[in-house]
Amino acid sequence: MRVFSSYYDGISPCIDCRYCKTHAGCAVNDPMQEVYDCLATYDNVVLASPVHYSELSGSLLGMLSRLQTYFCQRHFRKETPNLPRKNGVLILAGAQKGTEERARSTANILFREMNVTPVAFVFSGNTDFVPAAADKEALLSARNAALLLNDLHRQKERKDFDAPAGR
Repeated sequence: MRVFSSYYDGISPCIDCRYCKTHAGCAVNDPMQEVYDCLATYDNVVLASPVHYSELSGSLLGMLSRLQTYFCQRHFRKETPNLPRKNGVLILAGAQKGTEERARSTANILFREMNVTPVAFVFSGNTDFVPAAADKEALLSARNAALLLNDLHRQKERKDFDAPAGR
């Protein structure tokens, strides 16, 4: 498991240099390179963000703008990214119910770029009055999402183990 922070890990947003339009990878050399490595090997992705103005945090959007390299790989270079199918969970915390829908829609676009199938969604609303850490319903949803990811991982391992040799 590896946790990346869009706030503290020093990952720059896309600078629209167009390098990835004609080259593999990204010209910006920062910790996002490790994110790319993880996306190529890990089975699960969890995105977590506060909801600001009905959207994912600006820092997360900036960091994940670097997924542009996968878009360019598919659409301009006509190559298939080396991204195995993964499961995803989205965790959002916001002040009001209903503000999460646009953020959830944006996250689904980002998941698609990472070849992630969303399998669970956790939302802690009303955080102006109840901190997310005290939201029992959201905490239960988060626990259930983690259990689901573990179960899906075990199923994949069994399937891989039972697959005939040479596959």
